[in-house]
Amino acid sequence: MLWAFLYRAAPGAELELTPPLDSAEIRAILLDIEGTTTPIDFVFKTLFPFANAHAEDFLRRHFRETEASRLITQLHEASELDRANGAPRWTEGGNEQIILSAARYVQWLIARDSKINPLKTLQGKIWQEGFRSSELKGEVYPDVAPAFARWKSRGRRIAIFSSGSVLAQRLLFTHSTAGDLSSFLEAYFDTTTGPKREAASYQKISSALQLPPAQVLFISDVVGELRAAQDANMRPALACRPGATPAPDWPGAVITSFAELFP
Repeated sequence: MLWAFLYRAAPGAELELTPPLDSAEIRAILLDIEGTTTPIDFVFKTLFPFANAHAEDFLRRHFRETEASRLITQLHEASELDRANGAPRWTEGGNEQIILSAARYVQWLIARDSKINPLKTLQGKIWQEGFRSSELKGEVYPDVAPAFARWKSRGRRIAIFSSGSVLAQRLLFTHSTAGDLSSFLEAYFDTTTGPKREAASYQKISSALQLPPAQVLFISDVVGELRAAQDANMRPALACRPGATPAPDWPGAVITSFAELFP
């Protein structure tokens, strides 16, 4: 099955259908990355291990640069707040102790899939080096590139909203396994816009796109994000990629592929 619009209703209740997701009123498509355009395994088995393995070396090479120094300060402050959660102790002392402390804390955060902004910024910087050296290629599902081309040809705007930094998003699509897809993407949003499970974030995005929320289709594999988008009056659809099981608590549209959206 290439594309499915599945609607569920409580036993005995009338099934209420909303207009098709590929209706003319949809002017923009806002996409999550992990589990939507890109296999979850790529994030957890490629990107995270790469950042984990290169964090200490990156911090050591860039330690004296202003941005790296700022990130280390932010990580230090965050680590103090995380002490109660079991974060590794930050060792005070010379530069080497600071670098090692920052690297240990970064690795601790990565293991917990933390979403804090200094980590996401640092990961983006580390991945930038990996993509530019061709050690990394951004994996996308086979239907992504043809869908991007088709959607753009049909006059639909495409944007990304991911917990990964804007830099990381740009790198993934510029250096993707399907080639450079960046020309299809109009805008990128990360958690500096706001948390992905809060309606206000989606309201900000629709404002940035200069579109009413109802004209934006948001596709993600996370129900909490879809509910937040729905609360902001966006049109949500659950991405259920190969091997995934639709969430039982999601009563709205479920898609399995981009292949038949705006054919």
